[in-house]
Amino acid sequence: MKITPFAVEQWMNEYETRCEHNLAETCVESLTVEHLLRLTGARDSLMEHLAPLTLTYGAIEGSDRLRAAVAALYEHQDIANVLITHGAIGANHLVHHTLVEPGDRVVSVLPAYQQHYSIPESIGADVRIVRLREDTGWLPDLDDLAAQITDGTKLVVLTNPNNPTGSLMDRDALQKVVDLCDAAGAWLLCDEVYRGIDQADPGTTASVADLYPRAISTGSMSKAFSAAGLRLGWVVASPELISELTIHRDYTTISVGMIDDLLAALALEHADAVLDRSRAIVRGNHAILSDWVEGQPGIDWVAPRGGTTALLRYDLPLSSRDLCVDLLRETGVMLTPGSALEVEGYLRIGYANNPEVLSRGLRLLGECLARRRA
Repeated sequence: MKITPFAVEQWMNEYETRCEHNLAETCVESLTVEHLLRLTGARDSLMEHLAPLTLTYGAIEGSDRLRAAVAALYEHQDIANVLITHGAIGANHLVHHTLVEPGDRVVSVLPAYQQHYSIPESIGADVRIVRLREDTGWLPDLDDLAAQITDGTKLVVLTNPNNPTGSLMDRDALQKVVDLCDAAGAWLLCDEVYRGIDQADPGTTASVADLYPRAISTGSMSKAFSAAGLRLGWVVASPELISELTIHRDYTTISVGMIDDLLAALALEHADAVLDRSRAIVRGNHAILSDWVEGQPGIDWVAPRGGTTALLRYDLPLSSRDLCVDLLRETGVMLTPGSALEVEGYLRIGYANNPEVLSRGLRLLGECLARRRA
C-alpha cells in the first residue's frame, strides 16, 4: 500500500532536535512526573500503586480505571464507549482502517492533520476536500460541506479545535454538521486532541460524541494534558463501533503500557487541575503572541480561539519552507512552514510552550523578518 509522505512529521523529524527555540511544538508545555504528582496530590501515594505492578501486558482495551476517567471528560459516555489506543495518531489510524473501504466517500477539511485525508486516500476512498479559508475565520463553510456530503457518504472528518488554525466550532456549529451527516447516513469523526484549552470560559467545548450516535471522538494525553511521552490516546464511540475497532486493534496494539495507563488515569482523574494549568499557559501565551502580531508589519492572522497553534500570514517573496529554514539557520527558531500543511504563504506557530521561550523566539523571528524587509 502506497501512502503520501506525512509532510508535517517529516519536517519535525528533520529539524526538531536541531533547533534552540521550538515554536513548532503543538503540545502544552510538557509536565514532569514531579509536577504531575504535585498537581494530583499523589506524590506520596504513587508508589503504593506502582510498586506492585507486574510488568506484563495490561488490560487489552485499557484499564477500567483509565476508561472511566476518559468517559468522565464527556457528557453522556461510559466505559463501554471508550477504547484506549497508542496515542491519538493510533486512534485516528484505527478508525479510518475500520470504517473506510475502497470507493467510499470521505469528506475532510483542509488544513488539518494529514492522517485524515492521506490514510483514506491510500485505502482507495473517494476523498473530497473542503478547504478552510481565512475570510471565514478558518471555519468550515456549511454550504461547501453540504455539497460534498451526499447520500451514502461513509465518513466526514473534522478537527476541533483545529490544527493548525486554532479555529473553534461551538456546539451549535457542530450540531449543524451533525444534521448534514445524519441526513446522509454518514459517520462523523472529530479529532479532539486540543479539546479543553479554549481561550474563553468554560474552556471546553462540546464533543461530537455527545451529539450524534454515529459520531466518533478521538483524544489523547499529548496536547491539552501535556503528557505526550505517555503515548496514550483513545476513541469514544458507540459500543457497537468500539467492538469493531477492537477487532482491528488486535492486529496492531495488544495493550498500552501499564505504567502509561496508570499515570494517564491519575492525570485524568484530576483533569480540572491539569487543564487549569494548561489554560493558564495557553491564555497567557496567547496574549504575548497577540501583542507581537499587532506590532509586526506584514504579519496578519485570525486569532485562535482554541488549541495551541495559529497561522501567521506573511508578505515576503519567499516560500514558507525557505523562510523557515533561513529562520532556523540564522536564529535557531523553529516554526512549521505552511507548505507542510498545504497552505503556502503562512507559518504555523505553536504558542503553548514556556513563556520565556515564546517571547525570545518571537523577538528573534521579528528581527529575522525585519532584515528581509530592509
